[in-house]
Amino acid sequence: MKIISFLPFILLLSCQCFSQTLRIAVAANAQFVMQSLKDAFEKQDAAQLELVISSSGKLTAQIEHGAPYAIFLSADMRYPEALYKKGFATSKPQVYAYGKLVLWTLKDINMHDGIGIIQQPGIKTIAIGNPATAPYGVATVQALKKAGLYDPVKKKIVLGESISQVNQYLITGAADVAFTAKAIVLNPKMKNRGKWVEINDSLYQPIKQGTVILTYAKGKTLQAARRFYHFLFSAKAKAIFTAYGYRIN
Repeated sequence: MKIISFLPFILLLSCQCFSQTLRIAVAANAQFVMQSLKDAFEKQDAAQLELVISSSGKLTAQIEHGAPYAIFLSADMRYPEALYKKGFATSKPQVYAYGKLVLWTLKDINMHDGIGIIQQPGIKTIAIGNPATAPYGVATVQALKKAGLYDPVKKKIVLGESISQVNQYLITGAADVAFTAKAIVLNPKMKNRGKWVEINDSLYQPIKQGTVILTYAKGKTLQAARRFYHFLFSAKAKAIFTAYGYRIN
């Protein structure tokens, strides 16, 4: 009599039953650090993360229209606070990190003069995030105005819907310089591309980046969302954020 073992099949079913997919809405500045966080989390948890990257404003609009996201990592506190007030989040948002703004170029430009270089005649196009949807765009405009540079260079500015689009403008040569997140230029894939200088944080309000668990998450999805949410504030996650240039407190 032939004996057929069902053990591998049973084990496969068991893994599938306990595996949970979490859709995480992630602000574009955090796309690279989130990949590292995803890898670290999935090594210790059965849940699988699916990342959706866009501007904080666009992701907020999607959430308000029923997008199936379990957690939202914004580039500011304003958007998650608005979602909480409208009943889309299970609790008040918490700051997971503070972002930093940099000026980045792939051209042979001397960056020693910092933000002031954007007035040089050779710099024709400056990419920044759209302040209407991208918090880093808000910070950029604040920095330019406080430095007295906004009016002199405003004709050079091109707006990107998100930091991802801003970076794309620079990488494709559509922009000479770009104001982006420090986490982008510290990403291992970008680390040796071009030159960058950190913008003095006295020129813009602190970029408090907030996160919330969304009310879409139910049952096992909510349980997994809570585990990932707590992981974001763990020592392991804080070390990853720090490595990408974020300030934790």
